[in-house]
Amino acid sequence: MNDRYRIIGPLYDVLAAVFSLGQIDRCKIAMHDYIRPGDKILFAGVGQGRDAIEAANRAGEVTVVDLSESMLNIFNRKIQGRSFPHQIRQAHSDILAFEEHDQYDMVFGNFFLNVFPPELEFEILGHLVKLAKPGGSVVVGDFSLPKGGAVSRLFQNIYWYIADTLFYIMAQNAFHPVYDYAAQMRQLGLEIMEVRTFRVFGDERYYSIRGRKLQ
Repeated sequence: MNDRYRIIGPLYDVLAAVFSLGQIDRCKIAMHDYIRPGDKILFAGVGQGRDAIEAANRAGEVTVVDLSESMLNIFNRKIQGRSFPHQIRQAHSDILAFEEHDQYDMVFGNFFLNVFPPELEFEILGHLVKLAKPGGSVVVGDFSLPKGGAVSRLFQNIYWYIADTLFYIMAQNAFHPVYDYAAQMRQLGLEIMEVRTFRVFGDERYYSIRGRKLQ
């Protein structure tokens, strides 16, 4: 299996922190105050997994899924020797092959969906919705849709394409515009409950969107 994150994976969190001035980490845990002890929580494309560790510290029953063996190895080094109220469960898998439908109180897709080309991205988001329980939440934290005046949107797009180009070169990620996650979540039947935004250089750059699965 070709692990596309073998090279850039170890640098991912450092690059994200520098590029976003720490806002990506804040975005990833923005909805964690909704986690209750014993909630079943899924992280798709967990990466280095700081957000998953935080959820486990809140006594969530955390499951992490990632196709990259190198990223899971990094995650395991981070949790080695640590104890949590519930053991973290790990799955080395393509998320589309992970079929525990209607099982999770919260499903997180943080900075994960932007890896994929449009058609596959929408399919994967729909799959995340299937994994959530009726009444459960699907949370997407990612680059926000450019807004404001023409100059502001231009700089927001430049900011996105710098990151997109880097990961296109280093990890063969898809090259595409910023996705309108809120519109997609509504299209998939989710009720948008809350959006929290994060600013860098004066403009909104990231947001965390929490949608509720109605049925």
